[in-house]
Amino acid sequence: MKRDWILRLSGLGLAALLVSSAAQAAGPYQFFSITPCRLVDTRGPTGVTGGPALVGNGTRSFPIDVAPTTCGIPSTAAAAVLNMVVVGPTGGGHIRTWPFGQPMPLVATLNFDPNEPAIANGAIVPLTVDPSFQISVFLGTGVGFSAHLVIDVTGYFQ
Repeated sequence: MKRDWILRLSGLGLAALLVSSAAQAAGPYQFFSITPCRLVDTRGPTGVTGGPALVGNGTRSFPIDVAPTTCGIPSTAAAAVLNMVVVGPTGGGHIRTWPFGQPMPLVATLNFDPNEPAIANGAIVPLTVDPSFQISVFLGTGVGFSAHLVIDVTGYFQ
């Protein structure tokens, strides 16, 4: 008898879990995963998505997709799912990431200590109606410090 009661409760819990899960999936945006694709690597040659390293207390903007077919992010995407990696920072600090043309947020995407070889964090960054589909990145650290940045895209919301 006691066992039946536990089974019935667990069955109700499972039903509630399934209903809750279905309700969350019915939001305004759907997630689409993609094979991880490198968008930015400042350790590479100088260019729009390459070097030089980010400088302390400086902002730099990067395109989410240089060409429409590079990583497969459609122009109708509302947000990008990114893996942000800081490599070889010369001082402690943080990275903030936000949609191009919008105010810089108060919260950091990633915090790091000086001389860490590499540290990463995931981020979902909204995209604005910008013809070059850019995000902005701020390296918050002391003047004279620098860090390399690697950004991979792993999906998007549409």
